[in-house]
Amino acid sequence: MAQPKQGYVMTGTSATDTVNPVFGWVGFCIASLALFAALFVFWAGPFAPQQTAGVSLGELAAEIGKSTLRAAAGMEQPEPVARARDLDDFLRIGVAMLGGLAIVVSAVGILRHEKRRPAIAGMVIGTGAILFQFFAFAFFALLGVLVIMALLNSFSDVFSGLFGG
Repeated sequence: MAQPKQGYVMTGTSATDTVNPVFGWVGFCIASLALFAALFVFWAGPFAPQQTAGVSLGELAAEIGKSTLRAAAGMEQPEPVARARDLDDFLRIGVAMLGGLAIVVSAVGILRHEKRRPAIAGMVIGTGAILFQFFAFAFFALLGVLVIMALLNSFSDVFSGLFGG
């Protein structure tokens, strides 16, 4: 009977994970970098110049009012304009790409039968970096909807005679 190669232990039909976990550790390092970058962008940002909340809400309120008057008069609404990307958008995209790269590199480590712990940690942390950004965005979107609802509620008091309410 043929002896297995030095360093490999056969159990049933598969060998244990004895390959040096290069891809697993690289994936783990990239995932850690992605998570640190996500936290940095969240806590230290925004980096692009931002309008104050009052100006943004005032412009939103004015736009809602204009849109309502155009709809009541039967006029067409203006064509949508694409928003230009700024530094914050590119940083968020970069963090998501780092997280995705960490997941792919860690998956390669698993497929090469490297030690699983670094590769699985890289996949989990990379996924966590992406999900952190998603849940932070979803939370602030919910807060934005609540502010818009409060703003529309105040419009109902101001324009109650105009709309018959």
